[in-house]
Amino acid sequence: MSAMLEVRDMSIRFGGLQALEGVDLDVGEWEIVGLIGPNGAGKTTLFNCMTGIYGPDTGTVAYRGQDLTELPTHRRVAMGMGRTWQNLGVVRSLTVLENVLTAQHAHAGYHPISGILGLPATFVHETQARRDAREILDFLGLLSIANERVGDLPYGTQKLCDLAMALATDPEILLLDEPSSGMGPEEAHHLGETLRFFRDALNLTILMIEHHVPLVVGVCDYVYVLNFGRILARGLPEDVQRHPEVIAAYLGEEAGEEAGLDPGTQDTITLPVIQEDEEVGSGAPRGP
Repeated sequence: MSAMLEVRDMSIRFGGLQALEGVDLDVGEWEIVGLIGPNGAGKTTLFNCMTGIYGPDTGTVAYRGQDLTELPTHRRVAMGMGRTWQNLGVVRSLTVLENVLTAQHAHAGYHPISGILGLPATFVHETQARRDAREILDFLGLLSIANERVGDLPYGTQKLCDLAMALATDPEILLLDEPSSGMGPEEAHHLGETLRFFRDALNLTILMIEHHVPLVVGVCDYVYVLNFGRILARGLPEDVQRHPEVIAAYLGEEAGEEAGLDPGTQDTITLPVIQEDEEVGSGAPRGP
């Protein structure tokens, strides 16, 4: 079975910095896949290459078997790729509802000139768009603040608004950039339940960058570790969190040696910063 999203030999350099080098990554349909790694590893750069924000120096991106490498971002969104942003993609001067309505522009159903002229057909589409936006906000618990200005809200709530905007693009695959940033443990746990619902009930596929590793371990079916622009490790969450090179990447080689870890052996140790939560969600099996 071919992957829903395939990245092959992805590389990009910014001046003297090799941000990505030879990255291969697969995301199967209906999987929740985690992308973790230390700060500066190149995770968001990889997302930007996948979604057309950056043009890679080498490599390809394929979605459902179609090469997207040369397509602009808005075409990828229209095909079913939605994403959130590390530094938020919201318009802070607009209300929560207005942000979600704006995100539906690719599926507006009428020409911009029709909207400018206020032709009668546009009102039907606008009514449906508002209905859809309110349903998304209600599901995420944001309906009560639909008319509040996003810039006046706490950062964690703004992140949820960013997620609502991604859902409003009607995606088949969601690329989430640190979705739990700014959230407390209880909010992050609830987010994990929400992500599982997206996968199980809405048939969404998810690839997420996340530093809250208990969330990754709790919801992900498969995990990639990126370090210095290269894939350092890949596998099941419980295997990756005990991978010797992953431990060294997070804690440093000296910390690994102090823990009695020999990077050249198959010895393992549970990485303290990525201990899993008490409850670990079951995920869909990864396809061949």
